[in-house]
Amino acid sequence: MNDDTEPHGELTLRTLAMPADVNVSGDIFGGWVLAQMDIAAGMAAGMRAQGRVATIAVDAMKFIRPVRVGDVLCIYTHIARVGRSSMAVSVEAWAIRDRIGAQEKVTEAVFTFVAIDEAGRTRPVPQI
Repeated sequence: MNDDTEPHGELTLRTLAMPADVNVSGDIFGGWVLAQMDIAAGMAAGMRAQGRVATIAVDAMKFIRPVRVGDVLCIYTHIARVGRSSMAVSVEAWAIRDRIGAQEKVTEAVFTFVAIDEAGRTRPVPQI
């Protein structure tokens, strides 16, 4: 992972945190943030695998700061490791406060994916 001064990786997904996504404390529900990160990581992994992938693990999930209604959630991804059929994707979530304010790192994790064929069986990740 990177320090808190600037995002590491490629901007893969950007979305607006809405009132329907809050928890009982009024902050954005962590499960919603996790889902956005999984979507972005899956996009990055699918591009690298040149096809279908499945999430098999989420490691080192760290919630750093809350996300609030009106924040723009920006998800950055970086392929950290590629194995025979699996890959690790480093993911950072940054919030632009109130759509126009300062950008702060709010969450980070490492997602592990496996490349699968159309029948759902493991397949090798193509060499590049």
